[in-house]
Amino acid sequence: MSSLSDAKSSPYSAASASTALVRRLLRGIDALSAQLGRTTHLPPHLTTGLRGEEEAFFYLRQRGYVVVARRWKTPKLRGDVDLIAWDGDTLCFIEVKTRTRRDIVPAEFAVDQQKQKMLRSMASVFRKRLPEATRRQTLVRFDVVAVYYQRGDDPSAPAEIEIFPAAFDRHPG
Repeated sequence: MSSLSDAKSSPYSAASASTALVRRLLRGIDALSAQLGRTTHLPPHLTTGLRGEEEAFFYLRQRGYVVVARRWKTPKLRGDVDLIAWDGDTLCFIEVKTRTRRDIVPAEFAVDQQKQKMLRSMASVFRKRLPEATRRQTLVRFDVVAVYYQRGDDPSAPAEIEIFPAAFDRHPG
């Protein structure tokens, strides 16, 4: 059992504790909204995907990523980037794939060539918004996060999360 002094000695412990608190708060707000009938009714697969993106967000934050955008879009292109985050000096464009069970084909394989091309294009547009000096010095990486809910649509079920850094190259080939 850790004490408050242990949490103060490690920035990761303190960050992890605050992340857990925020996660519990958000889940409580979601549950209250559902009880009050104030939720947006989405198809189950979209609800599962949004839950997975939220799990991935907290998972990455616990590992030191600094998330700068969620579900980022641009009017110039179709689609969105689930998460954009800094991992040290590397700017990561992250695709999250969520499943309610493990299949023969793992979730991360769902990021096909077309999706990779779209993510590369989105990354290019996003990077153009950075100051030129920063843009030239910034390393870019494309990660995939696979989130599995083994107990289906049970919102209290813990998720299994795997991250695949540099899941594909910046340039096809």
